[in-house]
Amino acid sequence: SSSMVDIYHEAGYKGFIMDRDNVRLALGIEDQSVSEVPTHGIGPGGATLPVLWTDSILFQKLQHFAHGDIRQVDYLDYLRRRIGAGETLLPLYANDAEAFDFRPGRFSEERPTHPEGEWPRLERLFDFLTNKEGLTWCSSGEALKQIDQSPARRVSSLVSAAQPIPVKKQAKYNINRWAVTGRNDTWINTMCHRLARRLEEQPESDQQVSDWRTLCELWASDLRTHITAERWQKACQNLELFAGRLGVSVNYGVTEQGDNVTNAAFSSDVTGFLITRDSENILLTVETEALRLVLNLRRGLAVHSLAFRSHGFVPTIGTLPHGYFSTITLGADFYTGSLIIELPQQHCRVADLERVEPEIGSVDEGLCLRVKIPTRLGVTVKTITVFSNQESISLKYDFPGWERPHGTIHAGDITLLPEAFSSPLSLTCANGGRVRESFVLDQAFDHTAAASSLVSSTAGLGATDGEIVIGDKLRRLAISWDPSQCTIMPMLIHKSTSPRPLSRLFFSMQELDDTACAGGVMGSFSMSVRAELARLLS
Repeated sequence: SSSMVDIYHEAGYKGFIMDRDNVRLALGIEDQSVSEVPTHGIGPGGATLPVLWTDSILFQKLQHFAHGDIRQVDYLDYLRRRIGAGETLLPLYANDAEAFDFRPGRFSEERPTHPEGEWPRLERLFDFLTNKEGLTWCSSGEALKQIDQSPARRVSSLVSAAQPIPVKKQAKYNINRWAVTGRNDTWINTMCHRLARRLEEQPESDQQVSDWRTLCELWASDLRTHITAERWQKACQNLELFAGRLGVSVNYGVTEQGDNVTNAAFSSDVTGFLITRDSENILLTVETEALRLVLNLRRGLAVHSLAFRSHGFVPTIGTLPHGYFSTITLGADFYTGSLIIELPQQHCRVADLERVEPEIGSVDEGLCLRVKIPTRLGVTVKTITVFSNQESISLKYDFPGWERPHGTIHAGDITLLPEAFSSPLSLTCANGGRVRESFVLDQAFDHTAAASSLVSSTAGLGATDGEIVIGDKLRRLAISWDPSQCTIMPMLIHKSTSPRPLSRLFFSMQELDDTACAGGVMGSFSMSVRAELARLLS
């Protein structure tokens, strides 16, 4: 993320190595010469560092040669073409060294090692490049110095709204791979956030340093992709032992059906709230001095509209009905506050868009509306809380007794109502750093677009502090959640269409790729939506 520039700079690094291809995509310069790529990255806090660029195609070409999938002459033809285009620094390889003369036995379709030996093939190729092609070799430090001292200094952010967290290689290797797939990335990321919060509360000591190291090991990327069942179980045991020593609960979600899902008893006293229904009993409206919330009783309490006092009671999120957009490609209802689960192996979709009659009562926080909706996977419990005299509502999903399925799970999706905002919209969130990153929604993109038939999405936002702020200069919304209760992956769609753009936020509890496995308890997810305070609008 862009924030990593600030973090590396603060830690004393002089530069960093990063893949070039997806940054070119993020900046919209993939059709330009590689010489147009920035020489320096800038973080949201203003730090700058030189970048030594790697190249996915170059390193994959070298792998293909070493494995015997392409001939030496084919590799040389490609390399000469890159040199002929004016490249002077060629990162020939920037990936795992273990890819050569070693196969972990992870896949049945793994290629056998080359009979010549893959390291000997590389040695032969490198000798040819040195002695016949006239290439010279330099260290990464020397290469970085060349970039930093280049007179053609180009300083830029390396991200965009379409690519907020660029990664290496193709779209199937996007950030969601480590966030919400694997054997249960959502669970282990949630536990790591929970442990991090506890460590932040502890005084500095040698034990705390050791504990941070242990947490870093539990947050390791390879626990979140292809991992054997034995190693996964060992990691889970280590995490639970570590959490027990720190006094951190590893309880996750709701494990039994029943009324315990709200952790609060209903009261019949609803003073301060005006509750009405339309004549056809389709829409239920809750009004306070601070907001007006309209819910659809035919669609599982989906939000029809939500308006706040500081926004002049102009509805900002809700439902865009079928027929709103002029193109048939968007000929559907676009809801807010819905649950969508897609199960490709079972060829079905599970949603909570059913006819409901909510339990209504007051709790400590305010007015509470709760519905229990049966699905083929189990009962899902949706709870909406409207806070007395506050410009805020909360939405909670519980999955009592559920086992995590093999599919995509989006809970609480939000549709912005275009009439409430002027273009372009902007969004801010933290992506690992102390300073929030800003993104302008000035191009069409879709983080939820499938990268392939096996990979369900292509991008996402880190939102590492559990909040996203979105809107224009007049009206902004803060959407927040607790990553130590459920570490979801926010994703965004922005489409330029008639009569106005379509902008939607998705909160993914699970995505699909080649690492995804079913099983384990489903967590609960809770989020809030509030009007941004006027003092923050400046």
